[in-house]
Amino acid sequence: MRKLAFFVFLLLGYTAAFAQAQSVEMADTMRSSGKIYVVIVTIIIIFAGLAIYLFAIDRRLKKIEKNK
Repeated sequence: MRKLAFFVFLLLGYTAAFAQAQSVEMADTMRSSGKIYVVIVTIIIIFAGLAIYLFAIDRRLKKIEKNK
């Protein structure tokens, strides 16, 4: 779990550094109106849901493999 948290931290840091090199009009508009935070939270929720789902499947597969 620590490795996953560290990986997510590095990934977010890389993304933030890469995103600062560009200027996108749509992003500036969304940022000025505060809607960009809704988009970011939505993306984080989707990725967190996928990660939880994948870990749950992995646990189930390990349990099935252990029983066989």
